[in-house]
Amino acid sequence: MDNREIIQNSLDYIEENLKAEITAKDLADLSGFSVFYYYRLFQGVVGMPVMQYILHRRLINAIYDISCGNKKINVALEYGFSSYASFYKAFYREIGYTPSEFLNNFKAEKPAKTTLVKDGYTMITHKKLSAILENWNIADKTIKDVYYNNSGRRNENAFYIGEDYVIKVTRDLGRIKKQIELAGVMKSNELYAIEIIPTISGKDYVTANNLYFYLTKRLKGEHINPHDFYESKDYSLAQIVGENIAKLHLGLETIEAVVDEVNVFENVVKWALPKAKQFIDIPEHIEKSYSDVFGAIYDFLPKQIIHRDINPGNIIVNAEGIGFIDFELSERNIRIYDVCYAATAILSETVDDIDAFDKWIDVYRNIIYGYDKVLNITDEEKQSLPYIILSNQLVCIAYFSDYSKYENILNANIKMTKMIIDNFEKLKI
Repeated sequence: MDNREIIQNSLDYIEENLKAEITAKDLADLSGFSVFYYYRLFQGVVGMPVMQYILHRRLINAIYDISCGNKKINVALEYGFSSYASFYKAFYREIGYTPSEFLNNFKAEKPAKTTLVKDGYTMITHKKLSAILENWNIADKTIKDVYYNNSGRRNENAFYIGEDYVIKVTRDLGRIKKQIELAGVMKSNELYAIEIIPTISGKDYVTANNLYFYLTKRLKGEHINPHDFYESKDYSLAQIVGENIAKLHLGLETIEAVVDEVNVFENVVKWALPKAKQFIDIPEHIEKSYSDVFGAIYDFLPKQIIHRDINPGNIIVNAEGIGFIDFELSERNIRIYDVCYAATAILSETVDDIDAFDKWIDVYRNIIYGYDKVLNITDEEKQSLPYIILSNQLVCIAYFSDYSKYENILNANIKMTKMIIDNFEKLKI
């Protein structure tokens, strides 16, 4: 049994006993190590001290229980805090928000279990980040976790630094280099994009413990609430987003950057479809139509560098208009993929609303309409739209099924895909 499996057993034990007293000695004894060695092993594998990890898990589980309507004082006591005031102080110190601020701004989601071996999990503590921030001489700035407004999911790879900066962390150096290159060329083309902040020694990123960190200027503005698309008069917000995706594409099509080239059709047929069929039934006539119709027109679809991850959390609105952030997944792909991804991302954030799907069809159509006003959509692109929507869903199911921490997202995408299959004809334009 390797060290990660040993620590995984500890994490499972912690999760099962969050409301009981847990000591580092108990965990060390269960693992067969001295307390001193266990402390070092745990921090080396997980990325934070064992008692801080236990505190963090108690806090995020407690805030979820409070969001479900349980009394605050009862929840605090159940998770081992001496009072609600004690819980309040610990939550603010660890999470960066007061409990009420968190619940007013985010939807608390039931925390997924930590799975080290499968999910490639690493935690970044605020203390560790402070040391990294010395490279930019801003170690004194307040650090806050980033949460997605509607789902309440924590962004594991980003942190707010004061009011003006965001620091990103990844294991993938290629993603950083792509983001840095695209940010530079977008700025030179006067496109609304993030600005990379060099370290005091002039470097674009910092390397520490096989992780890569880079700092960006925080774009001022608000993220779009996905429910706003349904409430917007005549679905004008959807049209505006479609228009701005087209304007982004006009800028991106002039850019020469090193990005991966992706063939959506081949990815789905060879990988995503077989894997997704383990979770959802795909009618034979739709699978055949996908192969015959989409396969026949795929090579005729316009391709260029696209954003690839346009979701409400990556759309910023301010007085200047609409901008997009996080280009780490950018690739050369069929351009209409961005539009379809934006539409399905809105649906994923509202899929539990019973009446949302019919309204979402109108949102989807108006995003397409807005895009078409700026960049004429070809006949082949119009014909491909339902298949690209389905492609995205199959890719999501295949991808999220590999990670236990994304169980909730996987289930939402399965539900979405069933809706899309049942209404496949309505997606045609």
